[in-house]
Amino acid sequence: MRPALLSAFAFLLATAPMAAHAQTAQTLPTGKLPDTAAPTAYRLSLTILPSQQRFSGHTSIDVDVKRTTTMLYMHGRDLKVSKATAIIGGQTFPVSFKQLTPLGLARLDFGRRVQPGKVTLNFTYTAPFGTGAAGLYHVKVGDQWYSWTQFESIDARAAFPSFDEPGFKTPFTVSLTTKPGFTAVSNAPQVSTKQDGALVTHIFEPTKPLPTYLVAFVVGPFATAKTEAAPTPERKEPLPVGIVGTQANKDKLEFAKENTGKIVDLLEKYFGEAFPFPKLDQIGSPIMGGAMENAGADIYGDNILFLGPDASTAQKQEFGMVVAHELSHQWFGDLVTPKWWDDIWLNESFANWMGYRIGNEWRPDLNIGINAKAEAFSAMQLDALKAGRPIHGKITHDADINSAFDQITYGKGGQVVAMIAAYMGDKKFQAGVRLHLKRHAYGNASTDDFFKSLADAAGDPRVLAAMKSFVDQQGVPVVTLRRDGNKLTATQARYHYLGSTLKPESWGIPLCIRQGDQRNCTLMDKQQMNITLPGTGAIMPNAGGTGYYRFDLDPTDWQALIATAPKLVPGEALALDDSAWADFYAGKGTVQRLVTLTREMAQNPDSNAAIDNGLRFARIAGQGIVPDSAMPAYHRMIERIYGPLLKQLGFDPKPGAFSDDSPDRQKLRQAVVALMISGAKDDALRGQIVQATQAYLEGQTDAIDESYLGAGLGVLIEQKGLDFAKSLADRALSSDDSEFRSTALAAIGNSGNPEIAKWLINDFSDPRLRKTEMLDLIGGIARSSQTRQLALDYLSTNFDTIARNAGIFAAIRIPSLFAGACSMQQADTLDEKLRPKVQAANVGMLGFDRTVEAIRVCARVKAARAQEVGQALNAAE
Repeated sequence: MRPALLSAFAFLLATAPMAAHAQTAQTLPTGKLPDTAAPTAYRLSLTILPSQQRFSGHTSIDVDVKRTTTMLYMHGRDLKVSKATAIIGGQTFPVSFKQLTPLGLARLDFGRRVQPGKVTLNFTYTAPFGTGAAGLYHVKVGDQWYSWTQFESIDARAAFPSFDEPGFKTPFTVSLTTKPGFTAVSNAPQVSTKQDGALVTHIFEPTKPLPTYLVAFVVGPFATAKTEAAPTPERKEPLPVGIVGTQANKDKLEFAKENTGKIVDLLEKYFGEAFPFPKLDQIGSPIMGGAMENAGADIYGDNILFLGPDASTAQKQEFGMVVAHELSHQWFGDLVTPKWWDDIWLNESFANWMGYRIGNEWRPDLNIGINAKAEAFSAMQLDALKAGRPIHGKITHDADINSAFDQITYGKGGQVVAMIAAYMGDKKFQAGVRLHLKRHAYGNASTDDFFKSLADAAGDPRVLAAMKSFVDQQGVPVVTLRRDGNKLTATQARYHYLGSTLKPESWGIPLCIRQGDQRNCTLMDKQQMNITLPGTGAIMPNAGGTGYYRFDLDPTDWQALIATAPKLVPGEALALDDSAWADFYAGKGTVQRLVTLTREMAQNPDSNAAIDNGLRFARIAGQGIVPDSAMPAYHRMIERIYGPLLKQLGFDPKPGAFSDDSPDRQKLRQAVVALMISGAKDDALRGQIVQATQAYLEGQTDAIDESYLGAGLGVLIEQKGLDFAKSLADRALSSDDSEFRSTALAAIGNSGNPEIAKWLINDFSDPRLRKTEMLDLIGGIARSSQTRQLALDYLSTNFDTIARNAGIFAAIRIPSLFAGACSMQQADTLDEKLRPKVQAANVGMLGFDRTVEAIRVCARVKAARAQEVGQALNAAE
């Protein structure tokens, strides 16, 4: 699954008569199911008419009861069960099924003692469609209704009675009944259809063994495109590939059709095995906030999967990375599945690493791989907080599962996998991965199982200790290097922010230092060690930027390293930026060092490196760490540094104006334009982009590249105010173009205009607005200091409505909407007003704690360093 995902409640062993099994809330299972029974096969028959408010179904589950009992715990959420029976020893008996908790724990009572053996459970029921990306949900696009599923983490139970836990893998036999002419897709190939009155039933062949969270159904009047992935050395037969999207995307299916098979081929080559399932459908949904690796039926947000002919470099990068991420899960997650949610990090961390790796192989010209390092360094900001968790931590409650799907799992976990792969060597690491897949194919495996496969392949038990030190404990190591002639003394400690006190930790760090063209790599498994410098010149303490650690240097070594910034490879450039700014947030490095770094790094040819420090200064400006008295100097600094770069790059807002440029140069231009508009407040550029945006709105669709449209709409809203925002909202909600719709709504939400924010919160009621879009608007309002309080007041009153069944992508975002705040008072207010709501909803508690702590960290840094920031910016004039 990908950025921005479970639960399983328990069977309880019952040996007394049924009347003796009354349970209190305190004794209900809250996590992993006890070993009382296990499903062995599912047969699912659903009638899905997306335009209706409810769907109906019949579920039959073969169960292996392991010990004498009168009842079982299983799962079902908001299901109206009209009939439930059990077939035991060839006889059918009525049973009772009752939901016990809001998260979907249910109890099935047999009404008799049941001995160990085979039992078949049958349920007839109806249930409501979801409106967010959770469970079986429906969305109206244009004048037509469609439906999709999103079952990870604990939402399969909202579509059918189940044992909703990843450790249970069984075949699923699915049939879907719907209107004639509708497309129906599930995990396995369709084998037949039959008329069912006025409806049509689509029958699919049984799946390979799957957990409930990887099952998928898609029904509606979709546009489709069919193709095949040609045979490969690993696969003798062609692989059927389908692209499935709403009619609004019927002209945008080609890019996915042309490129999906290429990514499958690269993955088969890496894993050394054929695609594990008999077909692959790539499916778009307008409200998915990311993507999901359902076996043979991946579902993506529309804007990830469907790209037009003028798609930007960033859009193509996202397509390549996310598609490679999700398809790598077909092996690592679907073929081999975690035994329990404790180990979901392994799925996601590995897939994140593979997404960037294979995406880079697919299109080297897009420079996808560097984004892995950017994501890892971003994760360090979260990992340095006291509130947090290790990558691999125990999960004992359903309410804690979603917290495992965060930057720690994706950014940190992916970098740790990359670091260990680099330390082991690519071939040995690949051998360990292949060994793991062979040992556990179509079954389940744990973190320890994976570590054992790596150690067996590496022949080095220290690999396990090093990886576990990063996986099993929270925090970011910082390596301080002090020079003595041609030797360095390296000391490791746990990084902490200014004013924070954290428990000391120690790691086994694969430390790679570069000096000139020479590298010295060692496993730093002690608190302090001496290292011989490998060459001459400036010291780069994180060679290639592959390590998950920060560094600190003597002032002269900082100065020498920053002087090399224009020539650093991208990974090292981002590692330098991260460590220099981390030094600032720890209360040590000077602001003048950051100003110098920003100027030097802007000359780096990589788009990520060149713009990174400008974005970091923009962030502290938005948080008020740049004082009001220094804001004019901040604007002029951005102009002085990035204005000449834009002049060198050239600018024309029309689509295709720079199509001969490399993709990375195109991306750099787009990033610099955004920074010049928002950071430098360049009047000439703003006028140019407004003119092009107005022409676009008047029907000249070739007036502006879609990459610049959001910035242009933002300036127009700033200039024209509420009336323009209202007309733009109506136009967006009337549009079938998902890219324009999301861009326009984002510009409105991010306006920072209190009048617009009040209208959105108090008066903007439109049935065309989707639940996920409303959350995006609230997020935009929360980002601005001018409107943040309005968002807080709204969420304090409406949190339950916003959070309920929003789906994992939306739910885990809610607590972090206020992360841009930077005062103790705002932290106190957030804690007082929102904490009870988050606790009651059982969603995002860890994210909330992190947000409050991050606000307090920012407030301490602001109090200690804002004056120095202002002085440095004014002195740089």
